[in-house]
Amino acid sequence: MRKIPTLFRRDPEDLRRVTRDVHPDCRWVLDGQGVPTRKYDGTCVRLDESGVWWARREVKAGRSAPAGFEAVQTDPATGKTVGWEPVEQSAFAKFFEQARAEFPEAAPGTYELCGPKINGDPEQLGAHRLVRHAAAERFDDVPRDFDGLMAWLLAHPEFEGVVWHHPDGRMAKLKHRDARFSG
Repeated sequence: MRKIPTLFRRDPEDLRRVTRDVHPDCRWVLDGQGVPTRKYDGTCVRLDESGVWWARREVKAGRSAPAGFEAVQTDPATGKTVGWEPVEQSAFAKFFEQARAEFPEAAPGTYELCGPKINGDPEQLGAHRLVRHAAAERFDDVPRDFDGLMAWLLAHPEFEGVVWHHPDGRMAKLKHRDARFSG
């Protein structure tokens, strides 16, 4: 799990805002490549090939990683490290267990843990659920230009955003809040 780059570069004067400049690692989206899917608003968990569940964890610069933490990527600008910790020691362990009880036959891969106690329940699922990223809702009508994307996101406030999946594994994202703060 690597941090997914935002499609457009952030404004260095106000990091809430995106600019019209395409992130160099995401040009492929505007070239028409990749499949756009729904970005769910929850917290990421992963089932590995040996049947072990992990929770996404971010460790700030200068802080100690929790026991069992597996680092994946460190942001050179902020010093934050993202990686995985055993799900049973995460802050969401109790809610994960509730969701897991409803999804006993999970396949290896990543999931979004959503529900009433996760980020204020923006998905409004009414119960804790696991949403498989590989089965995320596809969007066939998403534009691939700055103005079109901003208009589309503002017209769909019910979605956290869009994640594009390239066949080679690359991903790019754009959130609804990026459109709210764009110029």
